[in-house]
Amino acid sequence: MRIKCPICGERDHREFYYRGAALTRPDPDAGEGAWDDYVYLRDNPAGETRDLWYHAAGCSAWVVVTRNTLTHAVSSTELAEKT
Repeated sequence: MRIKCPICGERDHREFYYRGAALTRPDPDAGEGAWDDYVYLRDNPAGETRDLWYHAAGCSAWVVVTRNTLTHAVSSTELAEKT
């Protein structure tokens, strides 16, 4: 699988470390249930996902990769932002 780093360009996936689904954090004032869901509950979809990858063997950027889990086809990449 090839991943296009927004800074370095297209690279082999072995330069990156997979860190999980790209999730949006709940509001700091959200109830305990929202935080429990954020920390412990994960989907395991077959199809398109947004994942967080770390470019360890390159520029050290955090990259959000939109890909299909069935075909491993990468449809888009973007730098991750703090949320």
